[in-house]
Formats: sequence, structure tokens, C-alpha cells
Amino acid sequence: MTDSTTGGDTHDSAALLLSETVEDFRRQKGQADRALAQLADADWHATLGEESNSIAVIVQHLAGNLRSRWRDFLTTDGEKPDRDRDAEFEDAALSPADLLAQWEEGWRVALASLDALTVTDVGSVVTIRGQPLTVAAALLRSLEHTAGHVGQIILLAKHRRGADWQTLTIPKARR
Repeated sequence: MTDSTTGGDTHDSAALLLSETVEDFRRQKGQADRALAQLADADWHATLGEESNSIAVIVQHLAGNLRSRWRDFLTTDGEKPDRDRDAEFEDAALSPADLLAQWEEGWRVALASLDALTVTDVGSVVTIRGQPLTVAAALLRSLEHTAGHVGQIILLAKHRRGADWQTLTIPKARR
């Protein structure tokens, strides 16, 4: 089957989507890891206000989401019965080391599942919270969710570090 928009076939397009999406998940993790590495212990639990989430809460939530969505991704609903989503939004007062352990476990599950996906999986249907989605749609939905929270982590880390912040990308030109 030919894909008229790229000149390649559908298989090539699915392979490209899968490859680029998995690579972008890795980029998101890398940026968040570099932001988290700059935090002082007190930075993890600080908030911008009473209704704001701390970096600790965002890490708890994203780790829980990644574990739930990506564990047995192709065969079970992405919202696992053992997940307590509401508790992810309560600051459990965990140490940075404990938060990073949760973070790494969530990413380990997600990246292992992402790496195991094949081109033929991209058009398959999975279920998240009872809603059927193609694997392609689930990939993009999860990437969007992850990127949003990574952006929050970066913003909060940069705010907390102030002048000590080390940019994650191209530094602003100094005049």
C-alpha cells in the first residue's frame, strides 16, 4: 500500500512514526532528568501556591501514569486496577531518592514496552480507561501527556534554581 503524502508505503510511515515517537519519549525523559538533577532537596516539595503541584507530586503522577499505561500495553486496559491516581496528587513527603526510584521504574516500564512495539502494532487497538484507541493514537496521547508534565517539571525547576539554573538547550545569547 502506497502513502501518497510521503511517497513511501504505509509500512515505512508506521515505522517512522514509531521510531520518532519512541525517540521523543527518550528526549522528554532526558530533559526532565537534567532538570531534576539540578534540584536541591527542598525544591522537590515546593509549590507556587496552595493549588499548585510540586515537582514531587508531578513525578509521582507521571511515574504512576507511565507504569499503568505501559505495563502489558497491548493486552490490558491502560488504567490498571492497582493504580491509585488520586494518591499520586498527594505529596507523600518522599525523599528525592525515593521519588527518583519511582520515576525510573515508571520510565523503565514505558521504555521497555515502547521498545517492544513493532510496525504491525501501530494500527492495533488498545484500551485506555475503557476507550478503544489505535496504538498510534495511544502513543501520541501518552507523549502529549508526558511532554506537558515534563514542561511543568522544567518550569518549576528553573523557577526554584533561579540564577543557578543551567539551561537544558541552547543558552540565551549574552550581549
